[in-house]
Amino acid sequence: MAGMLSRRAWVILGLVVVSLGGLLYLNGRRPAPLVRVVKVVRADLKSMISSNGKVEPVAPQTLRARFDGFVSRVVAVEGKSVRSGELLLTLDDTQVRAQLEQARAQLAAEEADLRAAEAGGRADELARLAGDLRATEAQRDLLQRQCDALTKLVAERAATQDELERTRTALERAKADVDHLRKSREQFEQQVGLDRERLALSVGHWRAQVKDFQEKVNSARVVAPASGVLFSLPVRERDFVRTGDLLADLADLRNLRVRAFVDEPELGGLELGQAVEVTWEALPERTWTGRTEAVPQQVVARGSRNVGELLCSISNDRMELKPNTTVNIRIQLRERRSVLAVPRASVEVAGARYYLYFVEGERLRRREIKVGISNDTQFEIVDGAMEGDAVALPGDVALQDGLVVQVDSAQ
Repeated sequence: MAGMLSRRAWVILGLVVVSLGGLLYLNGRRPAPLVRVVKVVRADLKSMISSNGKVEPVAPQTLRARFDGFVSRVVAVEGKSVRSGELLLTLDDTQVRAQLEQARAQLAAEEADLRAAEAGGRADELARLAGDLRATEAQRDLLQRQCDALTKLVAERAATQDELERTRTALERAKADVDHLRKSREQFEQQVGLDRERLALSVGHWRAQVKDFQEKVNSARVVAPASGVLFSLPVRERDFVRTGDLLADLADLRNLRVRAFVDEPELGGLELGQAVEVTWEALPERTWTGRTEAVPQQVVARGSRNVGELLCSISNDRMELKPNTTVNIRIQLRERRSVLAVPRASVEVAGARYYLYFVEGERLRRREIKVGISNDTQFEIVDGAMEGDAVALPGDVALQDGLVVQVDSAQ
């Protein structure tokens, strides 16, 4: 009996040992990780870059205040279409009209003085100087004749030396008077010339002032310089505006442009005429198309970014896009048809080199490839793979060369 129990115990112990060994063996075999696999296929690729930008009118008409004053009346409505010449608003021009009248009066006075200067100066002053000079010259000539006659008479002892000396003194005084009057006339004529130049400049100044004030008076009636949409009207009645303040903005909104801010590393692929797609978060279901029309010529700082400003013309026939809105833009750099392509996620980038993990049997093989253009989702393969090759996609398990895997086809 004891022997039977002993043999049974040994059998049970053996079964336990075998069971434990089996469990340890099974536990030591880890299942191969499951990886998703895609095929290398042929596809049409468009190389795109994405950025943000700001909508601008192509040829905006900006109207600003020409003088300080109050807005007396606003006729137009922001966002509405207006015709060329249509009244938008008016400004109170009372003070400017008073300045215009003062300038006109000053101009008239300066023009009268200029006409007098151009005629030789004041006629009465010139006539007095000319008459005094003629009379003094006649007196000098008379004294000269008397002096000559007295000189002969003194020599003949028919006149005294005193008479001759008095006549000579009077002659010298007359000569001095003639010289003084001649200098006075020369100074007068010189001053008239200076007055003509000064008055001509003054007349030019006041004519410009009259023109400026007249233009300001005319600008008090703010009218549309062209037909378009009044997309900005920041003033209201009784607002006070200063010279240069914005009164209104209008433009033809059927044709707009986007100023796109492209990061510096992506500027090399930009060219004129490339296709662009514009989206706006306010209307997510709409897409606007256009073309690049001016590539960046310099790089500027914009916040923490170094960007080039790319101008793109777009069509806005339904006039849904608004100026000054922020939009997203995609620029098509290049297009390749029927090229070998794989998802971007399958490509491992290491510096300037690119790799794929090919599925060969139950193992992964890491091989270098050459890539061409790319977009947001795919890379073009130029060399290193063939159509139909199976490549692994990264997932929960890190891909490694030689890794044993189970295949889960993703497509």
